[in-house]
Amino acid sequence: MTKKVIVITGASSGIGEASAKLLAKNGAKVVLSARREERLAKIVEEITANGGEAVYQVTDVTKNEEVEALVKFAVDTFGRIDVLLNSAGIMPHSMLSDKRINDWDNMIDINIKGTLYGIGAAIPYMNEQKSGHIINISSVAGHYAHAGGAVYSATKWAVRAISESLREEMAQNQSNVRVTIVSPGAINTELLDSVTDEKLRANYEKFYENFGISVERVATTIQQAIDVPEDASWNEVIIRPTKQVQ
Repeated sequence: MTKKVIVITGASSGIGEASAKLLAKNGAKVVLSARREERLAKIVEEITANGGEAVYQVTDVTKNEEVEALVKFAVDTFGRIDVLLNSAGIMPHSMLSDKRINDWDNMIDINIKGTLYGIGAAIPYMNEQKSGHIINISSVAGHYAHAGGAVYSATKWAVRAISESLREEMAQNQSNVRVTIVSPGAINTELLDSVTDEKLRANYEKFYENFGISVERVATTIQQAIDVPEDASWNEVIIRPTKQVQ
């Protein structure tokens, strides 16, 4: 992984933050992005203080022009882009009968469109390089749907469909671009902060308190996927807490 240039969305917390710190520790040049500049600056300061290479750019993944600018910034700064980690996401669970349309729209914009915009921005550079790696964060919810999680599950199913279609496209084109889906189960992140239904949120908080595992477990999985020799690819990894049933 030494000196690979890795662009990370959703890097101000959770999986994105943990991955940035671990990947930089292991020699990657990381480009962090999210909407919270103060948080990004603090993480970059911590990484550089520990001897890593990191920069950031404030980015709203719902705006294609900002994602395009992010990838260009990475290439202008470090000369290439080796890995794109699409980890920006929200999870405002609610019952469909509650008709929380703003939550639906936000999940579609961030979880699906944000992923697509990242792919669209990175692929031209990776095709030109004849190398690269797209890592998209899906979820166990992309394999299993339940009451209250309909739209979130739909967005994560979509991420899996997009990723597999991209994998086949890249293989057909012999572009040497790898595609990996990482589908976590109960991971202790800020995702629960986006749950707007108070009853559901209380239930999830109790569940995560009993079963949730740290984001560092997922970050380690991402590092391992990147470290696989480039003639092979981890197409999908599902990582659950050992005690989690579904």
